[in-house]
Amino acid sequence: MAAPSPPILPISNSQAAPPIATPAFRSFINKISDTVRNGLSQRRPWAELADRSAFSKPESMSEASLRLRKNYAYFRVNYLAVIAAILAFSLVSHPFSLLLLVGLLASWIFLYLFRPADQPLVIFGRSFTDMETLGILVLFSVVVVFLTSVGSLLISALMVGAVVVGAHGSFRVPEDLFLDEQEPATTGFLSFLGGAATNVAATTAARV
Repeated sequence: MAAPSPPILPISNSQAAPPIATPAFRSFINKISDTVRNGLSQRRPWAELADRSAFSKPESMSEASLRLRKNYAYFRVNYLAVIAAILAFSLVSHPFSLLLLVGLLASWIFLYLFRPADQPLVIFGRSFTDMETLGILVLFSVVVVFLTSVGSLLISALMVGAVVVGAHGSFRVPEDLFLDEQEPATTGFLSFLGGAATNVAATTAARV
């Protein structure tokens, strides 16, 4: 008579999922992509933005300021897209700065923000607490932003974008724009930044 086979014990996989596979990270990416797609769908026609017949020199600084406020309220999405394009072009034309910035963002995302709280960071056999990880990332951020060309490149690109937006908003005559009807449609654009900032702050507070 054959001996009964021993019972099969369930085997649990104790290996934690990588941060990129966590539901929180996927939800964060989906929220950003959906909100950006919704925001870009609210952009004004580019032909309307570049209508040369609507440009004229402002008679005073107050008139230029008024035009800029009205045009920004109407072309907000287009202006942000222009600034983003200038920023992207600046980074692509400086690959080393782009790699540093991508590495910095990836470090924050995978080593702190979306790393499971019960999974300590281990480097070369040494385990780091959340506070030590946060200190290392802050120090790394200071080095990348202030001691390399990344900080000056970002500031320069943003300044160029601000000049382009300011010049267009000051010289574009906004009388043909339906601001009262269209302005509420743009107020939600990039609202994911506030939500992302809230999520990051909550994650940081929970870890600290």
